[in-house]
Amino acid sequence: MTTRIGYAAGGFDLFHVGHLNVLRHAREHCDELVAGVVSDEMLREVKGVEPVIPTLERVEIVRSIRWVDRVHVETVPDKLDTWREVGFTHFFKGDDWRGTEKGARLEREFAEVGVEIVYFPYTAHTSSTALRRALARLDEMSDAAARPARAVAVGR
Repeated sequence: MTTRIGYAAGGFDLFHVGHLNVLRHAREHCDELVAGVVSDEMLREVKGVEPVIPTLERVEIVRSIRWVDRVHVETVPDKLDTWREVGFTHFFKGDDWRGTEKGARLEREFAEVGVEIVYFPYTAHTSSTALRRALARLDEMSDAAARPARAVAVGR
C-alpha cells in the first residue's frame, strides 16, 4: 500500500479558521500531511504581500497543529520544484483555484507526475486579505484619532 503524502501550502499569515479548515480537511485525505509555509520573500515576490508574522513564527504556529506531521518552508515559486523537494502524492488547494487558468495549469503539471489535486471549500467569510483590510482600517482610525483636532475659526 502506497503512503498518501499530502501537501497543503499557504502563507498562513494572520492565521485564521480558513487555514485551520484546510489543514484539518487535508489530514483526512492522507496518511502524512506536510504543510508548506510560504517564506516572507516568496509572499512579497509572488503575492505582493508584506507578511505580518515572520516565516519562522508562522512555521511554529503551523507545526503545533495536531493534523500537521511536518512543515516545509517554500522558498521557490514553482510548485513542481516544491514537489521535487517534498515528494507529495496529493496537493490540497482551496476551491477558489478550481476553473482558473492557474488551477488548470497546476492540474496539467501535476497530472504529468502523478500528483492528485484535491480541492476544499474556500472559507469566503474569513481570509487573510479581509483581515489585512480590517487592520488597515483600524490603523487609519487610530491615526485619525491621534491627530490633533483642527482649530475652527468662530465668527468675530
